Amino acid sequence: MKTFTLDQLSSINDGEEKPARFAVIGKPVGHSLSPELHQPALDELGEEARYVRIEVEPGNVGPALDQLYRAGLRGINVTVPHKLEALESCDVVDPPAAVMGAVNTIVYGPEGHKTGFNTDGPGLARAIREEFAVDLGDLKVILIGAGGGAGRAIATQCLIENCTQLILVNRTREKLVAMKEKLAPLIHRDDLEGPRDWLEIMALDDPALEEALQASDLIINTTSVGLKATDPAPFPTRWIEPHHLVYDTIYNPARTRLLREAQAQGARIANGLSLLIHQGALSLEYWLNKDVPLHRMRDGVENALKA
Repeated sequence: MKTFTLDQLSSINDGEEKPARFAVIGKPVGHSLSPELHQPALDELGEEARYVRIEVEPGNVGPALDQLYRAGLRGINVTVPHKLEALESCDVVDPPAAVMGAVNTIVYGPEGHKTGFNTDGPGLARAIREEFAVDLGDLKVILIGAGGGAGRAIATQCLIENCTQLILVNRTREKLVAMKEKLAPLIHRDDLEGPRDWLEIMALDDPALEEALQASDLIINTTSVGLKATDPAPFPTRWIEPHHLVYDTIYNPARTRLLREAQAQGARIANGLSLLIHQGALSLEYWLNKDVPLHRMRDGVENALKA
């Protein structure tokens, strides 16, 4: 599937049966599976719309969003490195997205008015419910790689869902200090003594990590460790026990070393494909105000991964 540039917007619909109405922007963006994820759902719903990839240069996101609206686009997904710039370019930002510090979905209103959302956190909550038949709010969560954008989005959602405990882990603890201060006001529990007990931050090499991990219910990995076959697990997997739920946001490969070894330890596991699908489905729900066919989205991305 072709990747377009802003210079090609005037001819983006040449020879096409359906007009481009939705897009993902990024730099680079040619690797994005968003068209394969969204187009099958649009087709199933009978929408006269195409979903395309458009490359946008950093520093040009605000003008690009206005240009895309004038070209007939009505909904935009945003991938790296544009999520912060997209947030700053919106007229209105959904409060959770403001706390997350990133926007990955933009809905156009009348006259190109832009509202920004972040679907990563809510998508994760839906994915956990689908994979493990339990709500995020009922779990003690430990988040490995909390210092990145995905980690921050998921941490914010954990607080919104009111999970029973949240421990944020990063390679360096210092990166999490400011993040903890910003997240603490979202805490609305009174069954522990205070935010310090309920929301903790740790470094990966903290001697207390083993005990904290074993006391958790759900382990989420948002690091990139596992993308390569030679990658180790991000922490010693001997710490994993059968009561654990282990979710790796990586979906390609489908089984990282973390997931393989966690399963061998008796834990229940899931990869990030369900997160990809649910965060994308939320985008479509914002744009179309309709329920979307998740099975078509799953088929589309699974077929793309096999290709």
